[in-house]
Amino acid sequence: MELDTQDYIGMAAIAPFVAAVFAPLLGRLFGQISGLALALVPAAIFYYLIGFAPAVVSGETIATSLDWIPAYGIGLSFFVDGLALVFALTISGIGTLIILYASAYLKGHEHQGRFIGFMLAFMGAMLGLVLADSLLGLFVFWELTSITSFLLIGFDHKRQAARRAAIQALVITNVGGMCLLAGAILVYVLTGTWEMSAVRGMGDVLREHSLYLVVLLCFLGAAFTKSAQFPLHFWLPNAMEAPTPVSAFLHSATMVQAGVYLLARMTPSLGGTAEWTSILTIFGGITLLWGALGAIKQTDLKQILAQTTIASLGVLVLLLGLGSSYAVAGVAVYFVAHACYKAGLFMVAGAVDHETGTREITALGGLRKAMPVTFAGAVLGALSMIGLPLTLGYFAKEEMYAGLLSGEWTVLLTLAVLVIGNGLLAGVAMIVMIKPFMGPQIDTPKHAHEAPIAMLVGPVLLGVIGVLLGAMPGFVGANILEPAASAIFGSAVDSHLSLAIDVTSPLIWLSIATWAVGVATYLQANSLRSVLRKFDSAIGWTADTVFDRVMFGLIRFSARVTQTLHHGKLEIYLVVVFCALGLALFGPMLAWGGFDWLVPTRDLGDWSLRLVLPSLHFYEWAIFITAIIGLVAVLCAPTRLVAILALGVQGTSVALIFLIFGAPDLAFTQLMVEVLSVVVLTFVMSRLRLDVKDHRPFEDWARDGTIAIICGAGVSLLLMLVLNGELNTRLSDFFIQTSVPIAHGHNIVNVILVDYRGFDTLGEIAVVMGAGMAILALLRRPKKEPVAKKTRAPRKAKKVTP
Repeated sequence: MELDTQDYIGMAAIAPFVAAVFAPLLGRLFGQISGLALALVPAAIFYYLIGFAPAVVSGETIATSLDWIPAYGIGLSFFVDGLALVFALTISGIGTLIILYASAYLKGHEHQGRFIGFMLAFMGAMLGLVLADSLLGLFVFWELTSITSFLLIGFDHKRQAARRAAIQALVITNVGGMCLLAGAILVYVLTGTWEMSAVRGMGDVLREHSLYLVVLLCFLGAAFTKSAQFPLHFWLPNAMEAPTPVSAFLHSATMVQAGVYLLARMTPSLGGTAEWTSILTIFGGITLLWGALGAIKQTDLKQILAQTTIASLGVLVLLLGLGSSYAVAGVAVYFVAHACYKAGLFMVAGAVDHETGTREITALGGLRKAMPVTFAGAVLGALSMIGLPLTLGYFAKEEMYAGLLSGEWTVLLTLAVLVIGNGLLAGVAMIVMIKPFMGPQIDTPKHAHEAPIAMLVGPVLLGVIGVLLGAMPGFVGANILEPAASAIFGSAVDSHLSLAIDVTSPLIWLSIATWAVGVATYLQANSLRSVLRKFDSAIGWTADTVFDRVMFGLIRFSARVTQTLHHGKLEIYLVVVFCALGLALFGPMLAWGGFDWLVPTRDLGDWSLRLVLPSLHFYEWAIFITAIIGLVAVLCAPTRLVAILALGVQGTSVALIFLIFGAPDLAFTQLMVEVLSVVVLTFVMSRLRLDVKDHRPFEDWARDGTIAIICGAGVSLLLMLVLNGELNTRLSDFFIQTSVPIAHGHNIVNVILVDYRGFDTLGEIAVVMGAGMAILALLRRPKKEPVAKKTRAPRKAKKVTP
């Protein structure tokens, strides 16, 4: 059922944007305290959203909509079901801890307020994404996550590596954004609705259509770029150039999870086909192993965790590809477990770096005494990542194995990939937990000491939550697994989580095998790292280098195109423009038989009779004669100055025509423009020091004259055709009827300019302003002083000594 409510769910997404506007000012005024106060925003959002939990758990959905573009039936709609609520609570809950963490991590930074503002906007974009029901709304928030992540990754913009990583992330994810837009449009064309809540009931319409594969590839392209699936994974490790609070938020609950959310949301509509299953399981499995092995190669704590995020995203995509009730249950539990331990471990890595001056595990050791609380947070997070009993990670691992116990070789292969991948991740978790904290203490660049309390609340609290939820399988099953998994699966999914361990069940032995692989990975980490790095060296290139070469080639290609099209020769520009105008005038007339209308026919009559000039007054004849004189003067002008003045005569004649046809305001505008143009052109010509006369060869005269005759003839013929057509006055009637009641203006011309065509007029004003600024800059350019010729000083006569 669907429950309408007056509560505007969209405020949960809008509130962070409002707070982001004031964050820089608050940061300058109150410093670190502003970060503590701004953390109340996501905390309030969490409190607001959790109020929907009883209704959602009971199977209800909450929807609301705001008219966005009512003329086209487009609304900004929001929708809360089990999947959206689990994501939104995770985003706002972890976001609260991240803002607290950032207030201490960036204490004293001159742009702390700006940074927290970016973080809040990032959070708002992600909340809007998971709460949106409209595909167009989803696309808008999707792109906002890309833009805000660009600002966060490149926050330290003085470093070239940060700028490069930000651009790389923006380019890759924006490609996915275009895929999402194309997919959304196709879904609308095929189903007739933008609302995902309606689309999920039309899965058969999409799956049985001939364009299904195209739609699927569009959505997969969007998800794979955002969630860093192989081979589009390489931007995510480079995003570690961002400050640690960004990494903790981005990798746990926000941007990289957007692709997973999209796939989960579209599973009832697009899932269940051979294409869906094959593509997602293959690429998800490859991404899992690639990320896990990539983590072993690294020695930087943040890079290690970044690679494990790639692997975890591969797990989620693989499970969504399988699509069974066990698999989607595993997705729901694993998402929450991963968000908790990954955010906590990233905050641990940031605390270690902040208090010791290094993140290299080879330069760390024995920190458990100097940083005991940080060590406790690392242990709690790592235990859930390993998947030991009484942690939420254990249930996630059990769920993903439970649906893969059949004897088919494809199922066994998938199970083997999951066991090996999870085992490698368990080994990496041991490295992060043990290497920096155990063993003898190693001297670090900074004297090691415990981090501030604001940096410790997050990892400890998230670690405790991971353990508490692991001890409450009934609560997790009823409040997380069943609502979220049912929304993904499209029908009710029952929880069967239990603390009981059955030694006769294959699941416990698969878990033991996973832990064994983890222990072996930890013990042989150095050897594996050496082998993997030699393998990389033997290949000699990576996806990162391919991206650099593609971007370099694109830049060189754009430079060549720019040099070809923007060569700086104004004369050629004008020739091309007017040739294009002539083609645009004659092309349609030739293609659509327009010249047939110019031939005298029985319907049109004799043109010689139709082209009779009307009876004109003497002053009207004077205007036309003045225009003709001006035209001849332009053609025969002996100097540039005379040509400019003759052009002014043409414009003045047009202004007078406007005047006699009852448009004095338009005539005045035209006259002012002509006067200003003549004055400015005359002034500029005097500054440019051009020749008095324009000496041009006959070839140029012939070329320009021919083009002018073609364009003039084209305009004349087009006007003849238009005048012989039937006049449709619907638009004029609309302006007359609505000018006063809607636009509150009696002068219809003015109303059209400032109301109906307001944006067009604004653009014209902007162009004129830009041209004026360019002219001003040109006039203020200092004159170059003539360089005096150097004269050699006369040589002194040498003294001759006798």
